[in-house]
Amino acid sequence: MIYADYNATAPMRPEARDAVLAALALGAANPSSVHQSGRAARAVVEKARGQIGAAIGSRTADILFTSGGTESLALAIQGAVLALDDKATLIVSAIEHEAASKAAAYAGVPVETAYVGADGRVDLADLGARLAAWDAGLKGTPILVLMLANNETGILQPVSEAAALVRGAGGLTVCDAVQAFGKVQVNAALLGADYIALSAHKIGGPQGVGALWHRAGAPLKALQYGGGQERGLRSGTENVAGIAGFGAAAEAAVRDLPKYAALAKPRDAMEARLKAEGGVTVIGEGSPRLAGTSNFARPGFRAETQVMALDLAGVCVSAGSACSSGKVKRSLVLLAMGADDALAESAIRTSFGWDTKPEDFERVGDAWLEAARRTVLKETV
Repeated sequence: MIYADYNATAPMRPEARDAVLAALALGAANPSSVHQSGRAARAVVEKARGQIGAAIGSRTADILFTSGGTESLALAIQGAVLALDDKATLIVSAIEHEAASKAAAYAGVPVETAYVGADGRVDLADLGARLAAWDAGLKGTPILVLMLANNETGILQPVSEAAALVRGAGGLTVCDAVQAFGKVQVNAALLGADYIALSAHKIGGPQGVGALWHRAGAPLKALQYGGGQERGLRSGTENVAGIAGFGAAAEAAVRDLPKYAALAKPRDAMEARLKAEGGVTVIGEGSPRLAGTSNFARPGFRAETQVMALDLAGVCVSAGSACSSGKVKRSLVLLAMGADDALAESAIRTSFGWDTKPEDFERVGDAWLEAARRTVLKETV
């Protein structure tokens, strides 16, 4: 089997697995307990907090552990709105993951859209003009919600530039760095955001654990209450084993950033072959992208048909934003970029990562071309 769906979830790294098992070996240990077992568990949690803080160049104290990227985004978006007494307007990019867009929709304040161009990147001129004319008395504080790397296309967003515009208007920026973390450098200070959402399983850590970085002093209120863990901003007993695995995965992913960047060369070769032999359109090829992500489309060859055909050939890929429900849907991201229905309905995503081998790209290309020849290419290409 060729696994080419790292953007959905990455296989667990051996460093993360070892850390999880070591944490589980502690036995019955609640990190809030003051006895020696509790102190041992607390030490595991704080070590991981330090590893993640180091990975993004932040203070350890500014890292909050959550159940994953979805909760981190909800806490940042809705927690900021609560802290501002609902005197805010959310500006959500048109290509955000549903974890962000739906959290914004249920935040109880007005939501505006930040549009993207055909290159898949947020329109900074439009955003700047809107913020220059911002009426804080009428709209409250602007809160921009903008991902760093798109989960479908891999296209990187100009978060630091956008955050500077927002900051100039007295606003805040929530950055979904779930897909970018561990694949490109994510530095909290350089990014300029006020909140950064992270997730373990996208970088080879365990599922069910994430983190939220928030700038010291940035407004934030808890969404759930209980024992007051995580400085009272995210109550609930910490997932010690999951957190341990997250910390180890973060450390390994940052170490392996050059290795991930090297995936761009075989990715580009695969795309060139599919364009020449299969007539595909590569989405975002002219924009800065994650090295291991390739989104391409062949009108007339429906995405769900491609996914099934590749699955039968032993290749795992996704279509659209499949990670939320498992359903294959027309890509709203591509539609936001101005693609027509035929292109949006035929786009699939291949994504590679830490355990990918160079020959995997060629084998994915072989499998796709064979499936296409049986379905749409026949003798015409």
